[in-house]
Amino acid sequence: MGSLSKIVPQMKKRIITSPPQRSDEQEDLEKCHFKLMQHQEQPAHRLVYQINQIIASSIAPDQMLEEISRVVGVAFKVDYCCLVTDPKQPGGATTASWHSQQDYLGLPNPKDTFLIEQLELPVVQCAAEPFTIEDISTIQESLVIGCQSFPLPIKAVLAITTRFSGENNGVISLIKSEPYEWSNSEKQLLRAIESCCAIAFAQLAQKQIISSQKQQVQKSEQHQSLIQQLTILNRSNLEFNQMLKLVVSSTAEALGADRGLLILLKYSDPLFKIRAKTQIPKARATVVSEWCRETNSPLCDELKSVQESFWLGNCGICQRAFKASKPVTINDNSDRRKDTSTIAPVFVLDKLPAALLMPLESQGKVLGFLVLQQKQRRNWQLSELNIVEMVCAQISNAIIQTQTIKQVQTLVDERTAQLQRSLEVQAKLYEKTRQYVEQLRELNELKDEFLSNMSDRLRYPLTNMRMALRNLRHPEIQPDRQARYLDILEQECTKEINLINDLLTLQKLETHQERPQFETIDLNTKIQDVAISFEKKLAEKGINISVYLPDEPLKIQTEVESLDRILQELLTNTYKYSEHDSSVELQISQICKIQGNKIQIKVINVGRGISEEEAKFIFDKFRRGKGRWTPGTGLGLALVKSLIQHLNGEITVESTSIEDSDLSKICFILTLPQFSDDIEASEPS
Repeated sequence: MGSLSKIVPQMKKRIITSPPQRSDEQEDLEKCHFKLMQHQEQPAHRLVYQINQIIASSIAPDQMLEEISRVVGVAFKVDYCCLVTDPKQPGGATTASWHSQQDYLGLPNPKDTFLIEQLELPVVQCAAEPFTIEDISTIQESLVIGCQSFPLPIKAVLAITTRFSGENNGVISLIKSEPYEWSNSEKQLLRAIESCCAIAFAQLAQKQIISSQKQQVQKSEQHQSLIQQLTILNRSNLEFNQMLKLVVSSTAEALGADRGLLILLKYSDPLFKIRAKTQIPKARATVVSEWCRETNSPLCDELKSVQESFWLGNCGICQRAFKASKPVTINDNSDRRKDTSTIAPVFVLDKLPAALLMPLESQGKVLGFLVLQQKQRRNWQLSELNIVEMVCAQISNAIIQTQTIKQVQTLVDERTAQLQRSLEVQAKLYEKTRQYVEQLRELNELKDEFLSNMSDRLRYPLTNMRMALRNLRHPEIQPDRQARYLDILEQECTKEINLINDLLTLQKLETHQERPQFETIDLNTKIQDVAISFEKKLAEKGINISVYLPDEPLKIQTEVESLDRILQELLTNTYKYSEHDSSVELQISQICKIQGNKIQIKVINVGRGISEEEAKFIFDKFRRGKGRWTPGTGLGLALVKSLIQHLNGEITVESTSIEDSDLSKICFILTLPQFSDDIEASEPS
């Protein structure tokens, strides 16, 4: 203790000359007598009242001690007043000091600071009697704790130990920078305020205990939250590396670390796990996951530049953890200086001196290490080590499970490859069989669709024909009725023949059994003739037809019969689906392109709109729009499309809604090539 050792002989003399220790009853009588004197002495009563007022206030505990030291120092007119709680209390030592000179409030200049070993203390007196060895040691320890940064020398000390519930809980020290003989009234006054200050120390200790308990509860909640997060992560379907990253970040955040690392080992010899751990294997350590609290800082930038791979034999702390299979802790740089072994640069211990390195182990084999680091000194608690050990156990299990799954997957892949090679011989046969099955399925669907769509159109004409035949066999039939029934037979027979011819025509077009026979015609004349032939029929529904032709004659090479059938089917379709008292337009135009001139024919009518879904199959065979009850076979537009393709053209449909109406303008657009005159009509290119 330096010069404080000079106090002990003086104290021993004082102890020898002091009266013998008194009994508890004598002490109680003296306390009662002292309290009576306290009420009689006005200065003591006033000082006790001031201290009690400070204790009763709602200020923070540290501020409370500072205020008490100020009040006591002013009352005793000393240079210093120092209050120190007992270091053995649960909250540890807490100090509060006051100085009579305002210039020295705050931190002193380091060159003017006196350490306690440099102090000369000719006299140290205690206000409590008797002055025991315990009092000496307690006062000495309080001076060491509370007076290390006093800027002036200490020459005289009057101190008293405070007791609460029968135990010492602090020391009140009155200090002068010049030699001084303390009076009995000062000693009595100090004894008078001892119980009040003891209560203040006890209150501070209680609040520190509560604060410590709250911190423990908070840590417990953080640890419980960490366990829940790890449980959720284990049950999640996250990718393995992503899960490891979340585990490291969650663990480091829950334990208040500044950095977290997960290091995995890759052994050069896979059989090393059966050898003794006293031998360091040749293994590569690689950082597979890293978390840093400061994402945007010079430290984070420096960590990014550090090489994240090293050999296990080049890192002393990793070797210690590997051999012992126990956690390695470094509290600060002083612990690091004790360790003379080489440390891998990835740990950056000069910036993060406090570290905890926990090995990941499974069935006697070390898989890697979980590392937590901190900037400031840190004493790692047993509860924290237990939490990290539990996390490492879960990480180890996850690593083993992932490796097992990979091995199983590799085995499955190998077996799958073998099966694939064995099936290659049957691949062609399987493909042909699949194609046959697919064709049969499509044919079956076409058959069902064909029967569904054609049943009515085939049944009704035959029914009418059968009815006419039965009536014709009636012996008393009149000639006019006989002629009527014969007309019905002829009409229905014609419908059946047309239907069969349409089917045969579609079959020929789809199988490309015939080439088109081209000839040159005047398209304007052809369009006018077709419009005139349909004019009367359209007039039955109040529909008028308008034709828009170019001014000049428009020559085109095409197959006349196919073109006639296309126009007839489109005009028949407009007759069926156009609204009453509407109009039909035929527009002809020539399109000049680099690839060759083309003729565009537009057939426009007004009726119910065609949805995008209907437009996808409107040109398919036996397909008709939903909700369209106009009778028909569903072959008309399919036949038009086949004939257009037969003539090397194309057809599209557009449906545009009319404002303030439920109707739409439907436009069928035919595009036909306009061949040159030098091309043979019978041999198109």
